[in-house]
Amino acid sequence: MIHANERRARLAARPDLLQGILRGIEKEGLRVDAQGRLAATPHPKALGSALTNPHVTTDYSEALLELITGTRRDAAALIDELLDTHAFVARRNPGEVVWNQSMPAHLPPEADIPVAWYGTSNTGMLKHVYREGLAWRYGKAMQCIAGVHYNFSLPEAAWDILQPEGDTPMERRDSGYMALIRNFMRQAWLLMYLFGASPAVSRSFLQHAGLEHGLQALGRDTCILPWATSLRMSDLGYKNPIQSDLALCYNDLDTFSARIHAAVTTPWPDYEALGTHRDGRWIQLNTNILQIENEYYSSIRPKQVTGRCERPVTALRQRGIQYIEVRCMDIDPEAPAGIDVQTSRFLDAFLLYCAIEDSPLFPPPGFCQESQDNFAMVAREGRRPGLALVHDGRPAPLRDWGLDILDRIQPYAALLDEALGGDAHAAALEAQRAKVLDPEATPSACLLAHLRDGGLEFHDWTLRRSREHWATLQARPLTPQTLAAYDEAARRSIDEQAAIEASDTETFEQYVARFHAALDPQPVSEGRSSQPTQGEFTTHTSKHL
Repeated sequence: MIHANERRARLAARPDLLQGILRGIEKEGLRVDAQGRLAATPHPKALGSALTNPHVTTDYSEALLELITGTRRDAAALIDELLDTHAFVARRNPGEVVWNQSMPAHLPPEADIPVAWYGTSNTGMLKHVYREGLAWRYGKAMQCIAGVHYNFSLPEAAWDILQPEGDTPMERRDSGYMALIRNFMRQAWLLMYLFGASPAVSRSFLQHAGLEHGLQALGRDTCILPWATSLRMSDLGYKNPIQSDLALCYNDLDTFSARIHAAVTTPWPDYEALGTHRDGRWIQLNTNILQIENEYYSSIRPKQVTGRCERPVTALRQRGIQYIEVRCMDIDPEAPAGIDVQTSRFLDAFLLYCAIEDSPLFPPPGFCQESQDNFAMVAREGRRPGLALVHDGRPAPLRDWGLDILDRIQPYAALLDEALGGDAHAAALEAQRAKVLDPEATPSACLLAHLRDGGLEFHDWTLRRSREHWATLQARPLTPQTLAAYDEAARRSIDEQAAIEASDTETFEQYVARFHAALDPQPVSEGRSSQPTQGEFTTHTSKHL
């Protein structure tokens, strides 16, 4: 087995591999009206089909947009594309605004929150019924929380020099990505501290979500945790005590996928009591702990692109991990697209560091409880003066540990700058060091300062900032060719949805049965194909569910 210094040296000798790193973004955002209320309008036709448009879709609610980039070799080009997609939406849907904050706008009663609709095809209905199941299981308000998902992959050839002990290319790649995930889990608390931007929430959301809370009042409609970084990623956000008992293992893909398999095939009494139908219509896909694999909410996921009616866990077993998806990033309320290029560059350096550094296995049963506890602590009180976390069973002051991690990331930022030119990654790293040294410089502290200094409610401040960003996006120049390409993709997606609907030859009940039957019956992967997947992933093709 080779160690981190040797892996880093091998990578330094291959700048082409660093130049071949790919990243992509899926950014969520609620459509709201001029008063900041959740939009009651259907998905705008000018944006195309939510089922098939590769750039613009929806997540849980009909009002929860999800804007998707392609994969890019350059962080600046990635953010430019995301900004262009926002600008397209702003031009074609000028009467509404996208809420640029992770915690929701003022919501209507639960019954009036529209569940996303994808048409009458079996594929579209599967997506819709899955979301109906989320509503019955967790409530609709909780599904309106939004975030930024960051996808990252190394070129296939990189794993041949970084993980030479694997028997096949796929095994080397899987081993490398699982090692990345373990290191990420150990240190993801730092991302919450540096980028968490949801320390406040409207009281009305807490009432809609039926949450009991120990938050403090800051105004008539604003509740806060004074030292919080991310209420979205805390136990007030999208969490489920049933899922917390799954204790997924990140030591190897076979064990991870076996535990996911168990969750999607094991009935749960509360969900059995609900049943799959109510008043003659589907309300959930099944009564298992998870309806599908994607229902498991985690801060990072191993991913493989799936085809129509293909199960994610089966795709992982058969073709291995293609990329990882970071899911813990809050929307940046100061960035028009919810994330800026400096953040993207830091994430690249952080994830490269996680991929290359030594990554010991978690102790039996392969679950990272210490890391989960640190993450939860920082989400709720990461800026508390003198806060100490737990590192390998011992107290570790957050400030000291954070600075140590940044020191360890520095060589990887330098590698990226040497391969790509300039010093942008080093600058992104230093910007984060300033936040560790001064908690008042963090996004969560800055947001609370805006509320206190301006005497504004959380809702009012966020609406004002979202409107300012929307005006900026509406004024963003788009070439005629770029705008025409977005319009053509929207038109084509409507035709594609119609073609899918016309091609169905089985009932929805038959389709659901086939979807469940597509799950690999084996609890542990056997005889997986060693054929490598393409180095480039396409984020939207994994959005069938």
